[in-house]
Amino acid sequence: MLKSSLFFSAAALSVIVCLPIAGRNPQAAAPAPAQSAAPAPAQKNPVKPTAESQAKAKTLYIRDCALCHGDTGNGKTDIATSMNLTLDDWTNPNTLANKPDSELFTIIRNGKNQMPPEDVSRAGDSEVWNMIIYIRALPKTQPPAPAPAPANPPAAIP
Repeated sequence: MLKSSLFFSAAALSVIVCLPIAGRNPQAAAPAPAQSAAPAPAQKNPVKPTAESQAKAKTLYIRDCALCHGDTGNGKTDIATSMNLTLDDWTNPNTLANKPDSELFTIIRNGKNQMPPEDVSRAGDSEVWNMIIYIRALPKTQPPAPAPAPANPPAAIP
């Protein structure tokens, strides 16, 4: 008799506890992951770069971006080729000339096409803003292209 009343009590308790949960979508009840708000259109970069913040931005770029975009930012990597991606060449100063920092921020934070988003837990907003400054400086860090060889080299004088 004791066993049957314990069983009945346990069954009744589980029904009472589970009834409010039945039919509820567990994903709908879960809070949305913390995401950074997208900046307003044409928002200027709010950070002032320092040597330390740019060193961190370079580390972040190498860790999370260089695999596809290349160490130099030229977009010519084995990964990009294997995925049939044509990435912008950031070593060309004209490539980013017409893209505001806020657009770059949104792309980095939210991802675009096959590019995954930069998670807030890996890089906060100030790190992303600093990385944009780092990316914009990539053309300045490249060695100048060698001058083309003359079409008709001068004849050697005997």
